[in-house]
Amino acid sequence: MKIINVETSGGLVLKGVMWNSENQDTVVILMNGLCSNIFQNEFFAATGELLYKNNISFICAQAMDAFSYMGYFDSKKRKLINTGVVNTDFSKAYEDVEAYVKFAKEAGFKRIILGGHCIGSNKVINYLASTKDDFVDSFIISSPVDLTHFWDTLKDKDMYLETAERFVKEGRGDDILPFIFLNFSPMSAKTLLDFYHADNLRNCPVISNDGETDSLGAIKINGTFLIGSNDSMTGGDAEGFVKKINSYCQEPEKNRIVIVPHATHIFYGKHNEYASAVLKSVLYKNLEYAG
Repeated sequence: MKIINVETSGGLVLKGVMWNSENQDTVVILMNGLCSNIFQNEFFAATGELLYKNNISFICAQAMDAFSYMGYFDSKKRKLINTGVVNTDFSKAYEDVEAYVKFAKEAGFKRIILGGHCIGSNKVINYLASTKDDFVDSFIISSPVDLTHFWDTLKDKDMYLETAERFVKEGRGDDILPFIFLNFSPMSAKTLLDFYHADNLRNCPVISNDGETDSLGAIKINGTFLIGSNDSMTGGDAEGFVKKINSYCQEPEKNRIVIVPHATHIFYGKHNEYASAVLKSVLYKNLEYAG
């Protein structure tokens, strides 16, 4: 395992974590969810270790919003900037994914499997629908989010939005709000509102019907949808949730749907089961390549 520096097209140097197998055949890239990183979610490390043992490389693709607040180097400004989910720019989600895909391509991997978790999955859908490159061979989309439904389930939604809107109206949009968003991250007023209005991530609207499904239909490759049976963001029907998402893909019958029994949205206590499901998805796809 090693830290890797991955530069976006905008010049921000992201810090990912890589398990690099000597075999340069296949790499799995897993984009983080909101404030989700190698230290907080055990499934990242479990997946990396298991894939590495099976001679498959793995990248825990941490974007700016993987951490509440830390220092990043900006190659264009030539200086260190302190940022993170506190004041991330969700409109640049495409750049986050693109940077890791190009890193893997330049590293010489023959097959790139692009995955995501939570909001990271929505980022992957946005990237795959928009990219003109054909670097990615398959996807593993886990625990994607109907963003509007996610917001509607928050008991503090009105307080969050009203406070952020008041800060912006008072000219304090860059100020950190006086609460910890979802009890895991501080946020500036502008960032919270940007996240609420992130239309580029509103691509799985199968519960709220607020968003678009054209992105799913624009994905040209096939892969796996992975979810826990007890995922709290699926309206009580995890399998139906991902099946509906899959139905908007070009060839839904060629995609796999994997349900991890009794697993929650973050696969708490089920990180080994998550890692095993990812490995099986990779091996399944490799058999297709061989065939």
